[in-house]
Amino acid sequence: MASYGMNDVKNGMKIIVDGYPCTIIDTEYIKPGKGQAFTRVKYRNLKTGRTVELTMKSTDSVEAADVVDTDMEFLYSDGEFWHFMHPDTHEQIAADASAMADASKWLKGNEAVIVTLWNGTPLTVTPPNFVELEIVETDPGVRGDTSGGGGKPAKLETGAVVRVPLFVNQNEIIKVDTRSGEYVGRVK
Repeated sequence: MASYGMNDVKNGMKIIVDGYPCTIIDTEYIKPGKGQAFTRVKYRNLKTGRTVELTMKSTDSVEAADVVDTDMEFLYSDGEFWHFMHPDTHEQIAADASAMADASKWLKGNEAVIVTLWNGTPLTVTPPNFVELEIVETDPGVRGDTSGGGGKPAKLETGAVVRVPLFVNQNEIIKVDTRSGEYVGRVK
């Protein structure tokens, strides 16, 4: 397996730390007035989600992680696992709840997602940035009821709840930003 020296480490690289795959969030090269130069690396553990800092001397090296981002299609959920298919090879994999995190509330079926694999095991699932979902339950908007900022909660077909403007009604299809969970607009 390849390894990176102190000068080779860049933001976004995938490395192995203590046997776990990690992604580098931030690097800072420090050359003190006295003593040896070093690099301070901030990384996020892809399995646990924890963010940690690591200090590397110029002679240190880290192992490259065999982490692959793969475009896949969400098929279905059986309650315990979420099943995905590679569009070219039709190979199927199953991700558990820890790999899904918040992605599960935006997926209804047949969406293109990015699955991060490590040794063939799904680490994370990234949904599309925007999804179009139907509102299954929301209160009717009452004219003049804008003292609370002019929004109301709406339950979507996947079970997610987002705040929508008062003019949006039940059974309408809306566009939602999955990164922030915010309403973007109605779908024509």
